[in-house]
Amino acid sequence: RTEEVPAAQQPAKPQAQANGTDKRSHTVSSRLQKWFGDKFGEYVEDFRFQPEESTVETEEPLSARRLTENMRRLKRGAKPVTNFVKNLSALSDWYSIYTSAIAFIIYMNAVWHGWAIPMFLFLAILRLSLNYLIARGWRIQWSIVPEVSEPMEPPKEDLTVSEKFQLVLDVAQKAQNLFGKMADILEKIKNLFMWVQPEITQKLYIALWAAFIASCFLPYRIIGLAMGLYAGIKFFLIDFVFKRCPRLRAKYDTPYIIWTSLPTDPQLKDRSNATVSRRVRLQTAASRSYVGSSAPAGISKDEDTSRFHTTKRGNFHEVFNLSENERPLAVCENGWRCCLINRDRKMPTDYIRNGVLYVTENYLCFESSKSGSSKRNKVIKLTDITDIQKYKVLSVLPGSGMGIAVSTPSTQK
Repeated sequence: RTEEVPAAQQPAKPQAQANGTDKRSHTVSSRLQKWFGDKFGEYVEDFRFQPEESTVETEEPLSARRLTENMRRLKRGAKPVTNFVKNLSALSDWYSIYTSAIAFIIYMNAVWHGWAIPMFLFLAILRLSLNYLIARGWRIQWSIVPEVSEPMEPPKEDLTVSEKFQLVLDVAQKAQNLFGKMADILEKIKNLFMWVQPEITQKLYIALWAAFIASCFLPYRIIGLAMGLYAGIKFFLIDFVFKRCPRLRAKYDTPYIIWTSLPTDPQLKDRSNATVSRRVRLQTAASRSYVGSSAPAGISKDEDTSRFHTTKRGNFHEVFNLSENERPLAVCENGWRCCLINRDRKMPTDYIRNGVLYVTENYLCFESSKSGSSKRNKVIKLTDITDIQKYKVLSVLPGSGMGIAVSTPSTQK
């Protein structure tokens, strides 16, 4: 038995060894899976599709301090671009003769040998290298035009209401002018490609066809050489001559002529309104000539047109008690809606009156819109007016005022 027991136990040894190998293989595979999961699981998760989150940006409230800070940030951020444009204009204007001459010779030599692109890349690398040295504390002057340091005003902590209001008006004016210039540029480009001015777009169309045919038959080296030489000669020589001779530029500078003659949308609207008003004027002139021909003998055309011109209250000369020869000018034939403020009067009903203003050759006539006697109307002889200037109804309003102050010897305010 003692001999049988070990014999019975002998087959269990390879089974234990098999279990050990299974465990080892299982641990190795689990380690491999864990390693692959750690290495590539993050990349697999990145490719999982998820719904896009809609985020709404919160707008900051209006603050005078924040407004001044953003203005200064915008000025500092745009300073490199403005300096680059100033240096380019200085090169074109030959502000420094030696610098412009050296730049012209280097540019033309690089274009002639086909080194234009390496030259611009080298200039970009040189610019970055100089910026690195300047950031390290070096003082390097890299500008043709000397920079003028503007005094920086320290930000005010507490602003009054009038200062805040004036600050908002200044920013609004700058934004209005900036947006207006950008809108003019975009509208001109749009109108150029939309054939709004066919005679201008036709030149661009022919130039594009010529460039397309040249690109099909000529080598790119010759095309690049021609374009580079033309750009250098125009930038350094032709533009210099055109800037000094405006009449020559207005006759022969084709890009300048095309750009200046391109209309914007407000200009197109004004043109359409002008054509409509011209048609209406011709129709009214024709109707007046017909009325003048049908008027009785002994009455001139001027008297007839003044007699037939009426206001809301009746005939013009009867409403203002004037002669029949007096009639409104063509620019104010229908009158201008306005408000008469007579500061000599203390009663509210007489202080402000709404009505219509007419101008004749000899009188300034105001017709009150309120029904009543003709005493509410105002007639001022032009020869009696001692002073006319812009007027502010309220001092807090911006600008120089939208009113007209008319002074006569009989009025004080």
